[in-house]
Amino acid sequence: MSELERVRVLVLGDSGVGKTALTNLICHGAALINPGWTVGCSVEVKLHEYLEGTANQRTFCIELWDIGGSHSHRNTRHVFYNVVHGIILVHDLSNRKSCLNLNRWLAEVTRTEAGTGKFGTRPSGTAWEDGNISGTDIGEVDIPLLVIGTKTDAASEKRGLPIHQKRSDIAEEFGTEEIHLNTNDSSALAAGTSAATKLTRFFDKVIERQFYSLKGRKGSVSHLILSDRRRNEKLPNFVS
Repeated sequence: MSELERVRVLVLGDSGVGKTALTNLICHGAALINPGWTVGCSVEVKLHEYLEGTANQRTFCIELWDIGGSHSHRNTRHVFYNVVHGIILVHDLSNRKSCLNLNRWLAEVTRTEAGTGKFGTRPSGTAWEDGNISGTDIGEVDIPLLVIGTKTDAASEKRGLPIHQKRSDIAEEFGTEEIHLNTNDSSALAAGTSAATKLTRFFDKVIERQFYSLKGRKGSVSHLILSDRRRNEKLPNFVS
């Protein structure tokens, strides 16, 4: 069996928002009730069927890099941003500050030299030293993004407006999809749910951007051409 092509997706957000529980839910379909604190980075792997159900279906390996959210490590975690193909921004729906900080997380990555080139020239640490950061300050981000709000159960208890009617500012600014879920619910990403559909679309977008180019496409996937410059690229294995 030939080695599967891989893509790397960063999972970013403040400590305690549920990134580790989320990656476990995505990769294993099970709730992780008492996850430990992530120090540095933890990697989970998921097999994803790109364009599932079509003639172009193909299996890819998704590496989910769960980056520890401790501020004490913010000046060193840029080493995990060397290769980035997609970003999942995670916030706690019951914690407004964790949502506001997503701009800082995104700025931290975009100000670091990534595998696809330099997103920005300022040091990544300044993302936490600057005043309020908006999407305008970050600028254009040429990489697939997905925003996920966790702890819908806790948020529903604190606020009156139904959670599904809310949308984060960063999702609005960058025009990305957003998922709200409870990571303690093992069925939150069950096949056929809205959340699962959005996640699949995001992974497909990450793979398409990394490995495929569009040529003469007119509403059909039959014109997707594998890019030679990416065909033989292999990502290094992560050693924890």
